[in-house]
Amino acid sequence: MAVEHLSPALPASAVSPPYPMAHPGYGKRSVPDQPAPRADDFDLLPFRERYVAAFIERLPEGATMGVKCLAKQIPLYGQQAVASALTALSVAGHLRRVRCAVGGGDQVRWVFQTYWSRTSHDNEWWTNHLAPEPVPAHEPVREPVREPAPEPVREAVPAPRTESRAAAPAPSPAYLALAGIGRADARLALSAADCTALEALAECWFARGVDADYLTRALTAGLPAHVDSPVGFVRRRLHDKIPPALPTTPTPPPTGTPVRRVMMECTECGTPGRPEALPDGLCHPCRQPETTTTNTQAGSPAEPDVTQLVAGLRGLLAGGR
Repeated sequence: MAVEHLSPALPASAVSPPYPMAHPGYGKRSVPDQPAPRADDFDLLPFRERYVAAFIERLPEGATMGVKCLAKQIPLYGQQAVASALTALSVAGHLRRVRCAVGGGDQVRWVFQTYWSRTSHDNEWWTNHLAPEPVPAHEPVREPVREPAPEPVREAVPAPRTESRAAAPAPSPAYLALAGIGRADARLALSAADCTALEALAECWFARGVDADYLTRALTAGLPAHVDSPVGFVRRRLHDKIPPALPTTPTPPPTGTPVRRVMMECTECGTPGRPEALPDGLCHPCRQPETTTTNTQAGSPAEPDVTQLVAGLRGLLAGGR
């Protein structure tokens, strides 16, 4: 008699819970106009900082960047280690914390943003990028991030006519941008017919204020090792990655709308201050900690000295440049 072997039902596939997000407009904010990501973006950093930087790089825009929340999601390190890593990443030029005051009168509250750049920048760049700008009362409140201004596209100059018939019209900027994608990455080389078929979709991007460089970077970022159908791949990205439409003229805010106040804060202790007063994203006491150190408990591993780590990072960055 055959014996029927019964096996329990297969469990549902485990799906990681979504990462906690901040309120819309806050949390992680990637700086604009960055080059495409590379495998060696964080190779100059020590292992712990490289691990935390790679984790932050994968987070979506607007993700919560608090130390406690990050430590819950990073399995290798606790809160103290994550806090030290964020300080080191601030010194290395990848991160700055900013406070934004919203509201007015007795209803003022502070919200927090963490600006992130996979490319290391010096203090002068961060100071210019995060310097608060006064917003007149008649203008709407804007986020402190300055979107890259679209560059003028040089139209092709038609050659002098040597025949009686009319010269062919010059190709549109959208057509030229699509034709140049194959030169940026051969995996997305498009034919003339492909460029004509996709021209209308690319023109929608230009209508929203982007330029040819922005479109090329958006379409070529993070490509797979092999693209079977370049025209199908580009068509999909033109649909999925189109930037949001922005208003062409500012809409007057309601009467009594407060002015947004922005202030950087120390990555280590949270002390607020102007960008030029917080080089490396750190206040003066955190840049020059006391020489005395607290003895650690016997048998428990001690955290690496932040001062030595900062000096090592500066040396690595100076050698990498």
